[in-house]
Amino acid sequence: MRKRGYHHGNLRQALVEAALQLIEARGPSGFTLSEAAKQAGVTPAAVYRHFDGREDLIAEAARQGYEIFADLMQYAYDSGQPSALAAFEATGRAYLAFARKYPGHYIAMFESGISVNRTPELAAASARARAVLERAAEDLSQHIPPAKRPPAAMFSAHIWAMSHGVVELFARNSPGTRSPYSPEDLLETGIGVYLRGLGLIEPDA
Repeated sequence: MRKRGYHHGNLRQALVEAALQLIEARGPSGFTLSEAAKQAGVTPAAVYRHFDGREDLIAEAARQGYEIFADLMQYAYDSGQPSALAAFEATGRAYLAFARKYPGHYIAMFESGISVNRTPELAAASARARAVLERAAEDLSQHIPPAKRPPAAMFSAHIWAMSHGVVELFARNSPGTRSPYSPEDLLETGIGVYLRGLGLIEPDA
């Protein structure tokens, strides 16, 4: 592989892309910074001009993942308008779609052990993604009487946890885990049960 060298304008991003490939193949702790450098076609010394260590590199991969995730969630939310219910359900499906399309980013974000507060930029990207789901929950919860209305942050956290659980157990091929239903069906019916419990959709006949 031809060495790109430090002068290469996209070296930082090339290192992130190399890390994402290694994360997907080996997990977040299954590679060294030197291997990421080799994958990107540069010397290990060049890496330290951009990142202090492997965790900083993974944190940048996670930050970019949250930015993509937030954009997808926002698009899903907007595409479901003007129906608050459709917008909310769309954000749940976007979670599953993101995990499938961007596995390296997903692992860096949720399975690397990197705190979302490691850098201000990572924290801001994570907060933007959460805010989309909270806004969708807040819009939908306006249909619930105030006395029975859960906080939007709690409402969205429940759906986030359900979406994450479906992804981890049934969409990422957890060893030994099987389901007779597709992840999409599991998530849709799970959200349906939750929303029926809040009185937001009609119970089944």
